[in-house]
Amino acid sequence: MTAHHKRFVNVMALGNFFEIYELFLTSVLLSTLKNTFSLNGPTLSVFLASTVVGSFVGAVVVGRVADRIGRRGAYMITLSLYSAGTIACACAPDIWTLIACRFVIGVGLGGELPVTDSYLADILPPARRGYYAARAYTCAHVAVPVVGLLGLLLVDKAPFGVAGWRWMFAIGSLGALLTFFVRRGLPESPRWLETVGRTAEADRVTAVFEKAAEAEGWRPPPMPTKEEAMPPAVEKSLPVRALFRAPLARRTALMALLWALGPIGYYGFHNLATLALEAKGFDLGSSLTFMTLSLLGSPLGSYLSMHIVDRAERKWILCVALTAMAVIGLAYGYAQSPVMITVLGFCFTVVTNIKTNATHIYQLEQFPTSLRTTANGWLFSLNRLSSAAAPFYMIPLFYGAGVGAVFIVGAAAILLAAIAVAFGVRTRGLSLEDISTASRPEDSPTPLIPSPSTRATTRKP
Repeated sequence: MTAHHKRFVNVMALGNFFEIYELFLTSVLLSTLKNTFSLNGPTLSVFLASTVVGSFVGAVVVGRVADRIGRRGAYMITLSLYSAGTIACACAPDIWTLIACRFVIGVGLGGELPVTDSYLADILPPARRGYYAARAYTCAHVAVPVVGLLGLLLVDKAPFGVAGWRWMFAIGSLGALLTFFVRRGLPESPRWLETVGRTAEADRVTAVFEKAAEAEGWRPPPMPTKEEAMPPAVEKSLPVRALFRAPLARRTALMALLWALGPIGYYGFHNLATLALEAKGFDLGSSLTFMTLSLLGSPLGSYLSMHIVDRAERKWILCVALTAMAVIGLAYGYAQSPVMITVLGFCFTVVTNIKTNATHIYQLEQFPTSLRTTANGWLFSLNRLSSAAAPFYMIPLFYGAGVGAVFIVGAAAILLAAIAVAFGVRTRGLSLEDISTASRPEDSPTPLIPSPSTRATTRKP
């Protein structure tokens, strides 16, 4: 792991920062936009669904495009869509324009996350893959409390005569433009280049990483003798149907369950939080304060995940985090005192971000290079589809049965996801190629991470 790797991880983190910013903007602005545009039940559901429907489209289309034209080209497409849609939201004259712009933003966001996961998988070495992928997400999750603080400062004000919610959209657009120019310097994934037959280009990109490692003291191993030499292992390009055949079909089904059930579990907290708090008798100012304090747990949970994901098996981290989310979320749904609401909200945010980072890392390790972004995109699209459907049954459930019913349904969905993940394959410390060939948990080969007794004397390239 070199400074060269870390620079690209930081570039990923910058882009992810504004993605997370946009994802959490809805929960902070929901009450304000509801009052500004007089949103009723059906219109409110359409507004909430617009971004996630766009994300569904983006995940399906851009995910496949990234496996055809490369990770770098897909990045430029997603950032262009996101920045254009966000500045248009800041200028939207009516709710239907805002909904259309949010759909465009969703297309960009839906394609961005699968491409980011694939790129990190392609360039990070196995022994430190979890830590540095989590670090990229941790930097991004700083956006969560930033959104909350900006909401407190701007949402009920109008600097220079412009509504605060418009300023919040404009800030996201400027950040996306900055990210666009920074990411122009990203190299293409050498793994992807090799799978499409562009071996010379893959060698040139890899050589840059090797020179960076040599500059930091790493030395390549001695060349093998003619008798010892083996032909280089070149990963073949696979057809899409391989995702639905052994050995990949099992993990495709498992990850589909995880992504589809996740939004049901945290929808009440992330999307209906301010409405739920208002239903408990708190005014908008108090609700935003509770939300902001709760969202401070986002970077903390993400930071904790950095120090966990390479120390324990990913699937067991996921199972524990999902179970904790179910218990804490259920308690949050029935909490009444400001102190309990804040503490439980903070704890829920912490474990949610541990779960989120572990999910991204676990998924980026599941599939071969030629199908990685396609699979990530399709699976993420299920998440978006589930999120898009949620307002149409969660909001009626909220108004019909109350806050507690929303969190009971969410807890049940999360616990089902935890049970499914327990049947996944091991991935910690394994090469992507070894993980791709394992069909059952017991098939996973020996991790590449040295044991504690030998780690001190083993040189890690």
